[in-house]
Amino acid sequence: MKLYDLLEDNARTELGNIEISSLTDDTRKVTDGSLFVCVKGARFDGHTAAAEMLEKGAAAVVCEHDLGLGERQIITDNSRRLYGRLCAAWFGHPERKLKMIGVTGTNGKTTTTNVIKHILMSTGHKTGLVGTIQNEIGDEVLHTDNTTPMAYDFMELLDKMVKAGCEYVVMEVSSFGLVQERIGCSHFGTAVFTNLTQDHLDYHKDMEEYYQAKKLLFGMCDRAMINVDDEYGRRLYEEIMEEKYTFSIKKAASFYADGIKIKSTGSSFWFCTGGKSHLVRTRMPGAFNVSNITAAIAACLAEGLPVEQIIEAVSEYNGVKGRCEVIPTGRDFTVICDYAHTPDAIENILRSVREYTEGRLVCLFGCGGDRDSAKRPKMAAAAAKYADRLIVTSDNPRSEDPEAIIRDILAGLEGTDVPYDVVTDRREAIYHALRTAEKGDVVVLAGKGHEDYQILAGGEHIHFDEREVVADGLKLL
Repeated sequence: MKLYDLLEDNARTELGNIEISSLTDDTRKVTDGSLFVCVKGARFDGHTAAAEMLEKGAAAVVCEHDLGLGERQIITDNSRRLYGRLCAAWFGHPERKLKMIGVTGTNGKTTTTNVIKHILMSTGHKTGLVGTIQNEIGDEVLHTDNTTPMAYDFMELLDKMVKAGCEYVVMEVSSFGLVQERIGCSHFGTAVFTNLTQDHLDYHKDMEEYYQAKKLLFGMCDRAMINVDDEYGRRLYEEIMEEKYTFSIKKAASFYADGIKIKSTGSSFWFCTGGKSHLVRTRMPGAFNVSNITAAIAACLAEGLPVEQIIEAVSEYNGVKGRCEVIPTGRDFTVICDYAHTPDAIENILRSVREYTEGRLVCLFGCGGDRDSAKRPKMAAAAAKYADRLIVTSDNPRSEDPEAIIRDILAGLEGTDVPYDVVTDRREAIYHALRTAEKGDVVVLAGKGHEDYQILAGGEHIHFDEREVVADGLKLL
């Protein structure tokens, strides 16, 4: 691609209209004719390698200040932002060829995006999905490493969706993806805000910074769907100027759920909007899922889909892997696997399951290492609100001592009378939960959800699928 075509007047250069062979911000991928973009990260600043990249064969470098490299440096005020735009141009702006729906928030993104995608596909609209569990192009499943892919990977994925004939893309938009400009100059027809609770404060310095990161999405959309059951959602609604609508499961709103009935096999409610009500039946249990489904229905209505077809599609959907997923046991107790890994998510899943638990509600959970340590005691306190018994264990300890993480967790149980066991090894903890489960009990395995691995010291990934662990544990009973 010619340099001028790639820059699209987003930056000036003294170089001629030379041919660029590749585009990258990764020093390992620079080859002859590359345009190397100097991005400053948490551990490495690409500016320090700019001269070396030119020696390696790069045609030019993009940087944020004068590096003394003459005409071969292209200076911009924000190289990360420009890189996102360059990636879009490199792939011919696939984001302009797709109808984009974005969902952001701490909890509920995965479920909401998956329900929206199912509705769109069921009504004849080929759709791509970008998310935490996996990426999808129609029915094709692709591996993902990040909720929101890095800038080049993101545009490459959108380009594949366009070439595969997708009309829509539905994506989880993370705070990391927004702050790090990974989505380039993407524009969304509909953007959904689910909620905001404590998470990622190892990256964002406080909740205000976290909120402002999420808010960025609503400056790049045509219309916003906002959960006004959430404190930050109410604030967001007041602060943004875009076309905006509200949704709720607690009160009247632009779109709201009424007459909610929750069972272990699913839920039913009346979806209300514009003075009309429509009965919705879903195989997904939990009040939080009613909220997610309400958001999904509202988003699809905003895209012009008929309400009858939307509701029929919802009734046929079985749910999302690792989100309030019932693991078959063939026993007289129930095991549920859920990704809940924040205080609010723990409280939501347990409050919901509490409604249909006949025996004891047992919650097994841990906290990830090298992540926001302040939420660890809050997770324990949230679990203690609804569980009859806790099993505190390990999650993804990473470089931290699992025992030290557990000590942080246990601090949140001081002053509570909920009984708990500590079993550091998560496999053994699950076996212990199964051995001690009684008739009518519900055991919630919180934190791993869809993940089929554990991350140990040194970044070692080991295979760990809780569905398999439960099956193995049942054989030992």
